[in-house]
Amino acid sequence: MSDYYNSKDLHRFGEISTYQKEMGDKFFDWYGEVFKDSALTAKEKSLIALAVSHAVQCPYCIDAYSSTAYEKGYSETQMMEAVHVAAAIKGGAALVHGVQMMNKVEKISM
Repeated sequence: MSDYYNSKDLHRFGEISTYQKEMGDKFFDWYGEVFKDSALTAKEKSLIALAVSHAVQCPYCIDAYSSTAYEKGYSETQMMEAVHVAAAIKGGAALVHGVQMMNKVEKISM
């Protein structure tokens, strides 16, 4: 049985322009600009990308940015701390939506 996510597919990412070259090219131009040194360094952006990869739960991104962040000099401890930051934000975001439930219950229980 094959996995839904195939790690070999990550290497095909560059092929996403195949059926829509113009949009694919625009995406890659933009993506390349985003990850250049600017107000944040490319190194800092790699750690942010690693954390966001976990928040959006993209196994391809986790694979890519684990390698990138490590290669740019982040330690395993720093990388895991970034993952915990992402998890805390995601957990908090889920919990704060509990206020919507509370508001609803308060309204219907009156």
